[in-house]
Amino acid sequence: MADSRTHSPYHRCSDWECSLPRGSTGRHPTAAGRYPGPPAPPPADHALRDLMALSRALFDTPDEDEILRLAMDHIAATGPYRAEAGYLKVGGDLVPSPRNGQTHASAVGRRVRDLAGRDGPVTVPGRPWGRALGLRGLEGLHGYLVVTSRSRPSEVERSLLATIVRHTAAALSVAFAHHRQRGDALELHRLRDERTALQRQLISVVAELGYQRAVHALMADVAASRGGEEAITRALHRLTGLPALVEDRFGRLRSWTGPGRPDPYPEPDPVRQDEMLHAVARRAGPVRVKDRLIALVRPRGEVLGVLAVVDALDEADEHTVLALEHAAASLAPELTHLRDLAEVELRLHRALVDDLLAGTDEASAYARSEAVGHDLHRSHYIVVVQWPNRTADDSFAQTVGRAASAVGMRSLLTRRSDHVVLVADDRPHARALYEALARETGTRSGTIGVSAPCDSLDDIPHRYQEAQRAMEVRRHSRERYGTTFFDELGLYRILGPGNDYRELETFVQEWLGQLIDYDSRHHTSMVETLSRYFDFGGNYDETAESLAIHRSTLRYRLQRIRDISGNDLANVEDRLNLQVATRVWKIVLGGPG
Repeated sequence: MADSRTHSPYHRCSDWECSLPRGSTGRHPTAAGRYPGPPAPPPADHALRDLMALSRALFDTPDEDEILRLAMDHIAATGPYRAEAGYLKVGGDLVPSPRNGQTHASAVGRRVRDLAGRDGPVTVPGRPWGRALGLRGLEGLHGYLVVTSRSRPSEVERSLLATIVRHTAAALSVAFAHHRQRGDALELHRLRDERTALQRQLISVVAELGYQRAVHALMADVAASRGGEEAITRALHRLTGLPALVEDRFGRLRSWTGPGRPDPYPEPDPVRQDEMLHAVARRAGPVRVKDRLIALVRPRGEVLGVLAVVDALDEADEHTVLALEHAAASLAPELTHLRDLAEVELRLHRALVDDLLAGTDEASAYARSEAVGHDLHRSHYIVVVQWPNRTADDSFAQTVGRAASAVGMRSLLTRRSDHVVLVADDRPHARALYEALARETGTRSGTIGVSAPCDSLDDIPHRYQEAQRAMEVRRHSRERYGTTFFDELGLYRILGPGNDYRELETFVQEWLGQLIDYDSRHHTSMVETLSRYFDFGGNYDETAESLAIHRSTLRYRLQRIRDISGNDLANVEDRLNLQVATRVWKIVLGGPG
């Protein structure tokens, strides 16, 4: 991208002197995609007529004091300004105009002299913005205009003020030239040409002001019509002639107006989408990303969506940028409202699911579920979802809800400290939810546990434990990531919550107690070695690789396990009991420690 200070229409100068568009063609997009120029201001535009009349009066006036008076009298026509003081340079000193006010005269005069010919800020009580603006010609400084404002001026207002200052300085140059009787014809001709150029610039600035007012009025009408995102993209397309679109913060299309809509719309890449959002957020104003000009919709700093125009031919000018900025500002309240509605719905769902998991009155639960549009009379399944690289916050909960909806799951949702819980009204597909979440998160390192079917609301707390058990078994298995159903666990179903942990501890102590004590005393990992050996079906190479040890080291450890425990791994009965004991030790009792 070209340097933003000199060429790019997407970034603005912050200094008040960067007032007139540089290299602007004045194009304004139409529905046919052409740019015949911004709409002309109405003939009765008083601002343009008054400023043009002032320009003529300044150059027709031979008296320097009268030129300064005219400029001070007409400053208010350019914006929320007031001329506080004026000064002419006479004999090397700055002489105040007779029209200067007396209230702040001495303080303002000292400040202007301290500036020593430079422009600079001026402080006047009750006026938040103030500047001392030098009136300069080829011969140097002619004087100063001191201008204040009741509010920070807009870019166009600063442009108009800069134009008046230049006209005044040029008129003073002409007047001084006449007075010194050194104004030759060539110099006067050059000054007239400068006046003509300045007047043309003035016409362009006032026309741009008219376009800005038109854009603002159109977007205000769109917002008042409550037409939503579609109305905003239609208005933006009409203003720019370019396809306009809205995406949510995850890169999914919400609205498109104009030709060329991809079908199907590309599936977003979560990692690249986050990188793009962070890159655009670091810049001020719309940013070009490939063939799109993008503006973030982020009220109060939170990114709610993306508004963009498709500009494959790089035709966007400052008018396109202005329209995009106004459209993004109009879209922000709409997306904020939709976000607030979604959060209210999520809170209602969470409160109901929290009560169902803890056990609640059936009549109340049925009534509340109907209020949120969910039928609890059907058979349900409890689904728990955990993605280790994602905190189980509201954002992840919304991601899970979005993925569940995408695969056709009708569910209620809540979250816990490290996982999300769904109450689904049908048995989930074995892989659909997992695959959808892998796409949403950009990683496959997630685990899902599903309970047995639940036909009564009273069974939900127990089924929740089953889903957690299914998830834990998956997490401690050889294939840690994916979906596990409780009713497919086989032997592991008897090791779930609700069983007598004292009996399980006794069983583990009976078969693994000596190895556990040995590991504790010698800081070894005999029990973990035995567990991995069973996990890999007795395969020496795979077991050694998983433990990051040599095959001969594994053989030595297994012999030590036989010696310490007194059990024979070749004996079918011993092998079965040891394998079950290692599973209980790892899954139910929590493994080492």
